[in-house]
Amino acid sequence: MSFWTFHFTPTSCSWLDAVEGFFAKLTKRRLKRGVFHSVVDLQAAINRFVSEQNTNPKPLAWTADPDKIIAAVKRGRQILDSIH
Repeated sequence: MSFWTFHFTPTSCSWLDAVEGFFAKLTKRRLKRGVFHSVVDLQAAINRFVSEQNTNPKPLAWTADPDKIIAAVKRGRQILDSIH
């Protein structure tokens, strides 16, 4: 039996989102200094990157304690609120 646990991250913490990490890696490793002469070339580069990533997939092992993350966000908001 498998199950899912959803962890909702604050919108101000995009670095916690695995999808954001994937797009950051794609941008850094494939797109940043790339030269693409057409949309088709760009799509091909993205498809190659996805294929390469899928040849040796690694599951995301969430190690951070969500309660600690939420507490840190709350502390940060309290500090910001006290400044304004």
